[in-house]
Amino acid sequence: MSTVLAPPVVGRAATRGADGATFSALFVVILMIVPARLILRGLPFALTPAEAVGLFAVVWWFCAHLTNTLGAAKGFSPVRTAIYLYAVAYLASYAQAAVAYLEPRQLELADHIGVIALALVGIALVACDGVRGRDRIDLVLKTAVVAGAILGVIGGIQFLFSWDITADLTIPGTRVRGEAPAILERNGLNRAAATTSHPIEFGVVCSMILPIALHYAFAAREAGRPVLRWVVCCALIAAGLVFSASRSPVLGLAAAGLLLLSHWPARRRVQALIALVVFLAVVRLTAPGLVGAIAGLFDNLGNDDSIRYRTADYTIALEAIWQHPLLGRGHGTWYPPYDVVFDNQYLLTAVEGGLLGVATLVGLLGTAIWAALKARRLSTDQTTRDLGLSLAASLLVTLVGCATFDLNAFETTSGIAFLFVGLAGALLRTVRPRDAGALP
Repeated sequence: MSTVLAPPVVGRAATRGADGATFSALFVVILMIVPARLILRGLPFALTPAEAVGLFAVVWWFCAHLTNTLGAAKGFSPVRTAIYLYAVAYLASYAQAAVAYLEPRQLELADHIGVIALALVGIALVACDGVRGRDRIDLVLKTAVVAGAILGVIGGIQFLFSWDITADLTIPGTRVRGEAPAILERNGLNRAAATTSHPIEFGVVCSMILPIALHYAFAAREAGRPVLRWVVCCALIAAGLVFSASRSPVLGLAAAGLLLLSHWPARRRVQALIALVVFLAVVRLTAPGLVGAIAGLFDNLGNDDSIRYRTADYTIALEAIWQHPLLGRGHGTWYPPYDVVFDNQYLLTAVEGGLLGVATLVGLLGTAIWAALKARRLSTDQTTRDLGLSLAASLLVTLVGCATFDLNAFETTSGIAFLFVGLAGALLRTVRPRDAGALP
């Protein structure tokens, strides 16, 4: 019996049509450019346009795995397995909560959060199995970098001029959800949110994308290609990070920076440190007091009201975890303002998804970081090696950030995180072509 094989990807590169990379790039644009406060009309619950794209991704991925003609990778993938385990643990927690009695409000929230989780899993699977080849991975990541630069511009306008240019932005078929302002204030300084739902989210998104932008800037410089466009993108993304005036993105970027600096060559380290000094000097000139305000967030941490508020909830969290230690009380059933805010995704997942939920969440992010670093070790191409390191650094921001804010409460950060998880799996496949699923 003969075996039908899909046509080679390389042979189709010149005439390639829309694929998983095209879909993922479209998701990035919608996720990051469309304001997070806009949701689709006519639905009984809040669903953003990006989340709707994620639900369509589930359908595409499922159909693609029923045939060999849609270009989806088949066979074993460690990242895809981690996504499966995360989804199974999520469903097990939901099933346990649904079997027991839930208040109508809690059941409605559990259903809502479940739909969003399905969309995130869908975009991760499409990125993992539908993005085939380095050129397609670059397409998605470069789209994320350019979109991050646009966010930096929007955040800069909000911070410097106290003008939310997204306030009057409307899209046909959408409506505004809530009245959360895009510009907050701390110690007399604005805190910008750009198109995201909160300044913390804006800052974390910038810190996740900045290592990728640095990769393309250094790669262009070392290859002798035009580098100015990528330098501008790096500057705008870094500016967006400081315009958020938040602690979480700085902590995440510090962790990513340690990983990058420990593997970069000495010359690149010097260039990066010089660029950092110049950037901070420009920020001090254009936004006096901002650098000092951010540094002040780390002074006297033992008496910080924000930290005391977060740690005071540990007792409440432990009591809730003890009631349902394995599978939790159900995702979406712990809902402010009826319940306290933990500002810690690991604690929230332990309460809602149990210890199994925490294990699969950490396993998902850890497996993706391992896959990116594994691709770095296996590849003989220096650019691919650098990309693996940068992607691992971006995912490390998420791993650290989950301890300082609620990742799943913010659509943009969670969407970028799951997309990068899938791209880590796609990158590993490109450098290990003997894996099952690689086309001959």
